[in-house]
This record gives sequence, C-alpha cells and structure tokens, in this order.
Amino acid sequence: MASVAEQLNKVVEKTERLIELCSALQEENDLLKLENQSLSSALTVSKDKTIELDEKLRILKMAKSFSETNEKSLDIKQKINEFVQEIDKCIVLLKK
Repeated sequence: MASVAEQLNKVVEKTERLIELCSALQEENDLLKLENQSLSSALTVSKDKTIELDEKLRILKMAKSFSETNEKSLDIKQKINEFVQEIDKCIVLLKK
C-alpha cells in the first residue's frame, strides 16, 4: 500500500495538471470569445451592406421603371404625331 506522502504527491501532481488544463482552456475560451466578437462585427457590417445594396437596387428598379415609362410616353407621342400628320394629309386630299 502506498504511503500517505506518495498519495499526497499524486494528488498534488493531478491538481497541478488540472490547473494547467484549466489555464489552457481559459486561454482558448478567451481566443474563441475574441473570434466570436470579430465574426459578429463582420456579420453586422455585412447585414448593413446588404440593406444598403437592397435599397440601391430598389431605387435603380424604380428609376428604370420611370425611364421605361418616359420612353413609352415618347413613343406614344411620336405615334400620335404621325397619325395627326396622316390625318392632315388626308384632309388636304379631301379638300381638292
């Protein structure tokens, strides 16, 4: 049977190893917390950028729809002018 001194030495050695493991795990935990904080910041920036880009896309779509409307109205005005010119030609021919 081991003496009390040997058992006490084993307990002290195991306690020292547990303290070292605890210290190493604490350092790892601190590093992981920093990494988590960094990733959270990056995610927030990314979300903000996405919101900003979505808003720009919405504005561009709206501007494009206005632009198409203006082009259509110009085409319609041109067609109406062409019809008016044709009608004028017909009226001139009918007066002869």
